[in-house]
Amino acid sequence: MSFASVSYPSDPAKRYALLLEQASALMAGIDHPISNMANVAALLYQALDDINWCGFYLMDRGALMLGPFCGLPACIRIPLERGVCGAAARLDAVQRVFDVHAFPGHIACDSASNSEIVIPIHHGEKVIGVLDIDSPTIGRFSETDQKSLESLVRLIESSCDFRKTGYTLA
Repeated sequence: MSFASVSYPSDPAKRYALLLEQASALMAGIDHPISNMANVAALLYQALDDINWCGFYLMDRGALMLGPFCGLPACIRIPLERGVCGAAARLDAVQRVFDVHAFPGHIACDSASNSEIVIPIHHGEKVIGVLDIDSPTIGRFSETDQKSLESLVRLIESSCDFRKTGYTLA
């Protein structure tokens, strides 16, 4: 499969519809989560305006460990008691943070980040990781972003065999 740079629609709903279509096509018949998450991180980084980091963290021995991403080097291990990613995994709840500097325990991996959205990823009933996206703009992420990214994560969950990650899922 060949992939070229795409001009994404300015309308957020249409942009996410195209992004979901692309992600679905890329993951068709591929169940390896690392490969799929790498492609999804690249798609998000290309498709979304005004972001400076996007990627995945996966559970490993009670903490989140860095997975595929696009952006500057990132924190490798995040305890569940710290940061926006830790809160999303610990609480099994989306964290859409308007201003990360007001979030107790925020971890500043990239000092340019000012807002963040984190979506939990499940294997069965367990949280096994998160999708994390940062922006240099305060209040960057909307309800449309959240709902669309939740749909993208559901696609990842249904497409991937997370036993292939090498991470401990317990």
